[in-house]
Amino acid sequence: MKNLGVLAISAAMAMVTAGAAFGQDATAAAGLDVELNALVPSQKGCMMTFIAKNSMPTPLKKISFELAFFNEKNIVDRITVLDFRDLPVNKKRVRQFDMPGVKCETISRILINDTPVCDGAAPGECMKNLVTRSQISVPFEG
Repeated sequence: MKNLGVLAISAAMAMVTAGAAFGQDATAAAGLDVELNALVPSQKGCMMTFIAKNSMPTPLKKISFELAFFNEKNIVDRITVLDFRDLPVNKKRVRQFDMPGVKCETISRILINDTPVCDGAAPGECMKNLVTRSQISVPFEG
């Protein structure tokens, strides 16, 4: 009978551990994913394509990102704010911005410096939950 008690306790502990791990996974899944998908030369300068997905618990009515663009010498070339408009929960959105006077080939990396507008989340939550990635050779950081 002692072995059954030990087995029951072990099984209960395994269930609690699995439940805690599941809860952590669900929390870790909440985020604000922004991917740099493409940089393509345009008549104005450089067409930038981003894919964004809001996995946070609430829709974002309006969000903007302050981006710093670094040149081939790894020096900040310019800082600009891009309006990504709304981001519903768990829906991917493609956003394109034509950056006048920017040559795509001179961009060495892009940094999200801040989220000056994040309507729909508590202050600081958008930056805290930000996850960035790049589909191209240019690094994209948050």
